[in-house]
Amino acid sequence: LPPQTWTNSINQANKMALLAWAKETGINLVQINGQRRYGGPPPGWVGDPPPAGTEVFIGKLPQDMYENTLIPLFQSVGKLYEFRLMMTFSGLNRGFAYAKYSNRRGAKEAIAAFNNFEVRKGSAIMVCKSTEKCELSMDGLATSVSRQELETVLRQVTEGVLSVTLCASPCQKRAQLAVLKYSSHQAAAMAKKTLMEGNMRLGGVEISVDWLNSDLKQKLQSCKEKPSSKKVQGSKCLEVPKQSPLSPVLHNVLDRLNTLCWRQHLGTPLFLTKCVQANPNGWQRFWCRVVIPGCPVPFSGFTWVRQDGPGRSGHEEAKVMVALQILCMLGES
Repeated sequence: LPPQTWTNSINQANKMALLAWAKETGINLVQINGQRRYGGPPPGWVGDPPPAGTEVFIGKLPQDMYENTLIPLFQSVGKLYEFRLMMTFSGLNRGFAYAKYSNRRGAKEAIAAFNNFEVRKGSAIMVCKSTEKCELSMDGLATSVSRQELETVLRQVTEGVLSVTLCASPCQKRAQLAVLKYSSHQAAAMAKKTLMEGNMRLGGVEISVDWLNSDLKQKLQSCKEKPSSKKVQGSKCLEVPKQSPLSPVLHNVLDRLNTLCWRQHLGTPLFLTKCVQANPNGWQRFWCRVVIPGCPVPFSGFTWVRQDGPGRSGHEEAKVMVALQILCMLGES
């Protein structure tokens, strides 16, 4: 089946019930970047957004349950300012959501009423205060990456970046760790999802992205931002050893693009890839985006690849294909 036909066939009855409910109530649901949102602000809202402490986290949701069940339930204890349901590519939910109330009392009432509440027989949900974290850690950056370059790239692929701080990585040799501060928990959560699902690489090195935990934050308290050299050593960035090394051919293509960008003072390319379709015969369809700091518009598109060997992932093959296309566009075929 084509991807759209396949996804539409999953949980079809509940999807139809959701559409009927939205039409009947006039509620508008907007889906952006893997989450579906109501409100923020809701119709008729006047004034500033609610203060901190008004949002609750909802976990252990049945994946076939939608807003036509959840919004009326959570509205029964207080006025909702916003409701966000995290979604999968297939149209099922990811098992968790966030509800923000107009005041702190609504959030407290929701926790008291619905934590361990059975939304369906045998399906008890978890409701607790949202932590509203705003900081991410990004580990494994090449030592050649500068703060300005990283911030430029992040502003092109994520929203709400407030600050970027670089330190020597406490976990990896010859690597840097970045602390990314965002304007809100929602902005940070969406950035984390984008960077993780994009299988992010900067300068040919795989990068790990996670919430900044308290232990790591303490370790970095005395860490001053580390100055980074913009010079490329031997036309290649310093790399962290990888579990599955690329073949020389793959290395050559990625290194050629990396070297070309440095030679033309464009900065280090950032690759984001996501598998959107996998066929039984081994062919995979990838969405790819490459952000080059010196280019005003990112390179985006789709490509088909086939994983031919155990040592190479589909993400690596997709990066090579898009790198070849960009080399041609930049005049280096």
